[in-house]
Amino acid sequence: MSSPASVSKHPIHPMLVALPIGLWVFALICDIIAVAGGSPVWSIVAFFCIAAGTIGAILAAIPGLIDYFSIDEAEMKRIGTWHLAVNLTAVVIFAVNWWVRLHEAAGLLPLLLSLAGVALIGFGGWLGGEMVYVKGMAVDAVEKLSRENAATSNKRAA
Repeated sequence: MSSPASVSKHPIHPMLVALPIGLWVFALICDIIAVAGGSPVWSIVAFFCIAAGTIGAILAAIPGLIDYFSIDEAEMKRIGTWHLAVNLTAVVIFAVNWWVRLHEAAGLLPLLLSLAGVALIGFGGWLGGEMVYVKGMAVDAVEKLSRENAATSNKRAA
């Protein structure tokens, strides 16, 4: 099954999720440094990483939802539903974390929220990997790609 939200057969959702994941993981690292006695600037950096990651995740969810609504296989839909629910929960946690930081610059709560959110995106990412790497969602079969490449090579040679 190919992805309906793609550019030249490349699914958009996996292209976009890397940025919020990286920003949220870095926010957790910043929180650990801040709680361990680092400069208050680490909490500020975490705040902006969480804000940008949350916005990026919402943007990444759009092609993800397009892909989700195109799933017709029952087991893939079940995994996709869990992937969606877990990652949506993580987005909500990071949005709450962002709001908490607007009202409370530092403390243990932002760190705990970052830790919970990163744990959830780790599990949600594992579910996404299950769909792609184990079940083959949005991946053309190797045999099909091989035939297409051979046909293209034969056309060039002729």
